[in-house]
Amino acid sequence: MEKLKSFGNVGGSEAHTARLQDTPNANPNKTNIRLIGNLGEPPLEELVKTKIAIATKHPPRKDAVLCSDIFLSASREYFRPADPSKAGEWDDQKMWDFANVSKKWLQDNYADKCIRAELHLDEATPHIHAYVVPINDRTKKLSHKEMFGGNGRQASIKMSKLQDSYAAALAPLGIARGIKGSQATHTKVKEYYQAVNSEPLILELDRLAPLPGETAQQLFDRIKADSAIQVINHQLADRKFTRQESQRAAENALLAQKSRQQTEQHAVELVKENSLTRQQLDQLRDLPLEDVAWQLGLDHDAKQLRRWRGLNHIISISADSKFYDFHPSQSKGGGGSIDLVMHVNKCNFRGAIAWLHDRFGEIGIARAAAHKAKLEAKAIAATEPTPQFLPPVADDSQWLAVHHYLTQKRKLPSNLIQAFKLRGFIYADEQQNAVFMMRSLDEEVKGAFLRGTRGEKNTFMGYERGTKRTSGWFWFRMGGQPSDEVERVVLCKSPIDAISLSAIELQKLTSTKTMYLVADSPQSLPVEFLKTINTLELAYHNTETGDETARIIKGILPQAKRKKPKAIDWNEQLQQDEQFKQLDKRTNPPAIEL
Repeated sequence: MEKLKSFGNVGGSEAHTARLQDTPNANPNKTNIRLIGNLGEPPLEELVKTKIAIATKHPPRKDAVLCSDIFLSASREYFRPADPSKAGEWDDQKMWDFANVSKKWLQDNYADKCIRAELHLDEATPHIHAYVVPINDRTKKLSHKEMFGGNGRQASIKMSKLQDSYAAALAPLGIARGIKGSQATHTKVKEYYQAVNSEPLILELDRLAPLPGETAQQLFDRIKADSAIQVINHQLADRKFTRQESQRAAENALLAQKSRQQTEQHAVELVKENSLTRQQLDQLRDLPLEDVAWQLGLDHDAKQLRRWRGLNHIISISADSKFYDFHPSQSKGGGGSIDLVMHVNKCNFRGAIAWLHDRFGEIGIARAAAHKAKLEAKAIAATEPTPQFLPPVADDSQWLAVHHYLTQKRKLPSNLIQAFKLRGFIYADEQQNAVFMMRSLDEEVKGAFLRGTRGEKNTFMGYERGTKRTSGWFWFRMGGQPSDEVERVVLCKSPIDAISLSAIELQKLTSTKTMYLVADSPQSLPVEFLKTINTLELAYHNTETGDETARIIKGILPQAKRKKPKAIDWNEQLQQDEQFKQLDKRTNPPAIEL
């Protein structure tokens, strides 16, 4: 199929298909047939213009497809089963059967939108060029995308359906389509003509000696028009194309075989997974402890594969759904998701069931419970109140130390930190932790992220018990007017990174309302909200982990763009910028007038 986007393209296509210009390798002794349309009708360009004027209510867009050239054909084996290599020959009955079925298919599918169809019989193998004006009957607009698909997946689906329809029409003739869903590539119209309509090979010049008084041009024209030369040229071009098609067919066969093997392997894996799923439905404790640990606010230890860390917890999870807490204040273990929830949340059995229902829902319980256990768990979930998040108790006596850590050690602007403190976004707890409040987009408190500040090398970070990571985030807005809608969202790894980046960008934010939002995992994204944002930037660390996080998020939110710090993270870049400013002041002191 070829898209004709200008009337010049339409005229050029007609010049070839209607033989208005010299066509190499077209046999002048054979006549083409116009299956749809009349020989004395106006030029194709005028037909397209008239159809658009009558059937549409809006002028075409500048980039609209005005007409689609559909190429229809069948294999040489169908047209000349006795000897497929005899280019330019065919069984007349088979040719007419093909032509009549194709004409009916065009009329059934496109009605009067198909304004012309030419059956070419003057080349190696019979084929049809059909011109369709792609008009959307509902909108009364030109829409090649609506009729045939645009680009990518949508076009592939619609093209496959089109091939299915045409194959079904030709099936009574014994013509079958290729392997559906295979990775086989299709010969393009231009590729076909490039192969078959190559320049004629000048053969048998001894036989075609110059006649007395014959000019060079007259000799060339005589050789070019010679029927024997035309037949040989057709055969050579057709055989070359046959070899190319054979090689392509072999490659496609290998791809099809690999695809079939992959499908069979996938089917075996699905059977195994279904078997495991049936086993998991038997017991509640078979819920994956890694998923439960994450929902409980624990984070995976990258250095020790089976360990998860959180506030006062260093938990090792084994492959058989058992765990042990190595933290000095705990030193105990258990088995299964209920025990893990009871241990971390310091709750009883009923509280654990209610929590699991809140985090994993009906489907999560169904995965882990037999029928009777599921009914019992639902009854408990209906009566037991969902554990509510309780923020850490604020301790203003620790604020000075926390403020010093944030502004002096991490170089965050003091005015920003004080503003966040006044808004209740940041405060200090009794352990001298910086508490970053996590809120829903409706500003309801859902949790807190804690950052240790006591001591020189305090690396403690974690979520306060009860934090709901999928519905609360540390976020703030800057730039624009108070009543402006958010135009830009920047996703960051941590609260300190988000504040650091906002400080770096402070001078750019006068007109653009920007939200800085902390989502340390693709699992915690407010996806529905982010889908509405056109300018979405992924400002994660300049590391392989940061790149991988960004890659996963781009798969969920295609409009997102990667934004990398020059340093490892944005706080390190902020500190480097401050160092450069101080160095510049020392090396370039202000001039003093005397």
